[in-house]
Amino acid sequence: MFRRQTEGAVVCTSCGSLVGVRDAECLTCGRRNPGLWGFAPVLRRLGQDLGFVTLVTVTCGVLYVVSLLLGGPQAQGGGMLGILSPDRVSLFLLGSSGAVPVFGFGRWWTVLSAGWLHGGLLHIVFNMMWVRQLAPATAELYGPGRTVVLYTIAGVSGFAASSLAGMFMGWMPLPMLRGAQFTVGASAPIFGLLGALVYYGRRSGSSAVRSQAVGYALMLGVFGLIMPGIDNYGHGGGFLGGYLAGRIMDPLKPERLDHLLMALACLVATALAILASVVFGLPLVR
Repeated sequence: MFRRQTEGAVVCTSCGSLVGVRDAECLTCGRRNPGLWGFAPVLRRLGQDLGFVTLVTVTCGVLYVVSLLLGGPQAQGGGMLGILSPDRVSLFLLGSSGAVPVFGFGRWWTVLSAGWLHGGLLHIVFNMMWVRQLAPATAELYGPGRTVVLYTIAGVSGFAASSLAGMFMGWMPLPMLRGAQFTVGASAPIFGLLGALVYYGRRSGSSAVRSQAVGYALMLGVFGLIMPGIDNYGHGGGFLGGYLAGRIMDPLKPERLDHLLMALACLVATALAILASVVFGLPLVR
């Protein structure tokens, strides 16, 4: 089932045209090495997103369970979305971000890890629903490699914005405008996917994609302003990061092999960030 194909025709991973497994370039879209050394058929069985949605949901679920086991679930924390929430020490150990971890403890890498952690049962359920809604559509328009890169950049920009605001905007009269001392959740990269879809609609002239993405962003943005404990700077920073990353990578150009390599680098960097959080965090929480 997962054997490498060494001869015959395969489907180009970018445009879906038939190409030779050894072809150096797709004649339809210009993608280099469209057969991916004979592994294209295997990868396509994972779906249009190459299994990224499954990776996100499974990893977030496992980390959520681990965070509960480390400290025990709390009855409530952070409003409705904090039901069955892990304690703050457990989330800190696994890589929560915000002004305190980033500036207080110098854990700058947590802008990579925090998007894979969640602060409650409803928090993770809602976020994974949005990932399953938006990531496949983004992968169809940008390609799976660029979707991973977009997701990662949006998470970094969102948590960086939230951490900076938490450090320097604490004087703001409204809590929703003060940034976050501690923050977790996939909502920053989710807003990044929305930002990338908005740019795709503008770049391609697709009013349907643009209007739907804008509608989702506005709905979630208003929800964030109404509900307590929502990281609005993370949402805004994630949206901006996704929009700019989408513009740089240009969805109307075919995905290239280096995009897949960049995606792999993003996943490796994220895994190392979680590992670094645990390794450097253990002496602090003992």
